[in-house]
Amino acid sequence: MHTMFVVYAVRNMVFYKYLFLNSSYFCTYKIVRKMKVVAINGSPHKEGNTYQALKMVGSKLEANGIDFEIIHVGHKTISGCRACGKCRVTQDERCSITTDPLNEWIQILKDADGIILSSPVHFSGVAGTMKSFLDRLFYVTLSNGGMFRHKVGAAIVAVRRSGGSSTLDCLNHYITYSEMMLASSNYWNIIHGTTPGDATQDSEGVQIMEELGNNMAWQLKMREMTKDTLAEPERAQKVMMSFIR
Repeated sequence: MHTMFVVYAVRNMVFYKYLFLNSSYFCTYKIVRKMKVVAINGSPHKEGNTYQALKMVGSKLEANGIDFEIIHVGHKTISGCRACGKCRVTQDERCSITTDPLNEWIQILKDADGIILSSPVHFSGVAGTMKSFLDRLFYVTLSNGGMFRHKVGAAIVAVRRSGGSSTLDCLNHYITYSEMMLASSNYWNIIHGTTPGDATQDSEGVQIMEELGNNMAWQLKMREMTKDTLAEPERAQKVMMSFIR
């Protein structure tokens, strides 16, 4: 039996129509929700090399039919976590600090299917504003039932010379602790450049970002197509232990 496959895109839904050519009376419609990835630009510079790397990843996501948005947080004034623990008590998906847009961003990220964390390298680590943002973001989401659990996550780093691996490692800690599904490429997700735009000349780095976009899109599609047929594991009650006797 021969099959013809037709795709219709309407707003945020994609309609798949399967026409079985040997049967004039049988056809099947399947609706697949349009997916979205939200990327966090942790660089103080709006369109520096971190941004350029995100656009490389995003171009491949969009080529795979996935919406892509960048939120720039690196230039904002964002307070660090005060360890007040109120987000664990209120369970309202909000941080008690209301002097910055974090609570607004939490809801945007909650609705995303995939999340990308990105940062330049500052003293072999994550940029300070980005670190403050991440500490509060993930404390709130983990304290409210694991809001990012089983979303697809990725981290990318832009660096002039060295410190990229340690910075990437730090970003990955947030993703793995949250039980997200980590997307990878054909090398560490690091791109090199000094002045804005230099990253586009790092041919290997460009390929790394593009492969990351393709791999992330594939993971997102697998997750979406199996969510109704393959039950996800139940979330375990976290065991907390101190080695102090």
